[in-house]
Amino acid sequence: MAIEVRPATSFDDVATMVGPKRPDANVCWCLSYRVPSKENLALQGPARGERVRQLVREDPPPGVLAYDRDEVVGWAAIHPRADTSFARNRRIPHVDDLDVWSLWCVRVRPGHRGQGIAHSLVEGAVAFARGRGAPAVEGYPVDNEGRKVDLTMAYVGTRALFERAGFTKAADTGSVINGFPRVLMRLDLRAPTGSRA
Repeated sequence: MAIEVRPATSFDDVATMVGPKRPDANVCWCLSYRVPSKENLALQGPARGERVRQLVREDPPPGVLAYDRDEVVGWAAIHPRADTSFARNRRIPHVDDLDVWSLWCVRVRPGHRGQGIAHSLVEGAVAFARGRGAPAVEGYPVDNEGRKVDLTMAYVGTRALFERAGFTKAADTGSVINGFPRVLMRLDLRAPTGSRA
């Protein structure tokens, strides 16, 4: 199985991954961290999907999608931290003043889990951010030490998932999900000093 990760420019495919079964349902749509919390609370039912439709048309789009041939099988939300609620989140610290990108949601469709797609999504999201000039990418996964994470909360990823992609722990956070502490994982994308292009 060859997984291809592409920018999330198809609203229908994003809807398949993060949209509700019923259009009037108030599901996350992966907006909770992407838009200011006031706006997130104000958006109800179909308005949530319409907001995502707008984001998909923007440059950069709100994330990346994983495909197995033509079938969408995964989603990862990644964007400059300055444009997300992480910019103001008191529980997730700022390590420095770099214009980092945040990678905060990794989802794989049921029936496709356990095949390494989450790893492909993280790698593809990093490549996407690197191609857009990101100096570093941060993730805020749970440090679950191998213990099971409830599927509804697993979207943040695990420390092991990020470590496998080359991220290292940069800081503790004040955030806890599903009883597990979240850690700030960072991957520096700048060329090492002294290297030649």
